[in-house]
Amino acid sequence: MHQPNYFIISGGPGSGKTAIIDKLASRGFTTVAETGRAILREQMEAGGDATHEGDAAAYGAEMLKRGITDYKRMRGADEPVFFDRGIAELVGYFRLKGLPVPPEVASAGHEYRSNRLVFLAPPWQAIYRQDAERRQDWDEAVRTFELIREAYVEAGYLPVEIPEDTVARRVRFILDEVDAVEDED
Repeated sequence: MHQPNYFIISGGPGSGKTAIIDKLASRGFTTVAETGRAILREQMEAGGDATHEGDAAAYGAEMLKRGITDYKRMRGADEPVFFDRGIAELVGYFRLKGLPVPPEVASAGHEYRSNRLVFLAPPWQAIYRQDAERRQDWDEAVRTFELIREAYVEAGYLPVEIPEDTVARRVRFILDEVDAVEDED
């Protein structure tokens, strides 16, 4: 499946991508929230272990399942849909955790395709903060970004780095790039 109107906004933790997604939503664009945080909240409430620090393989499998569900749920949309993270980057997550990449994860990144442009928010130390769900330190945030980028390149995507700037200007940058791609089609 290929959905050229799906646009991924990703990057390492604490790089400002969710603020960008929230701004796009406030401007009326269709957005899809990151599944990882929801899973972590649910696991904390239930005393579960499918977390980044616990059973990372189960956490990754749940992110894949929900990512596919979100992808399919948005299929009727004609306008651009902005996703906070994408399926193909799960390859990077498994590598980050030192786990073998399950075949279903690798194949899903090729089967559930978005637009070739993937917007990546690079590590930005000035805005990086840890919180109850984001426990990764700065070095892990940087490594996560690198592995996400590699995963997208390997899957045939074109990563575009979002400049460090205000949220409004970052959104404008993304929308300008989306407009340019839509003009090509």
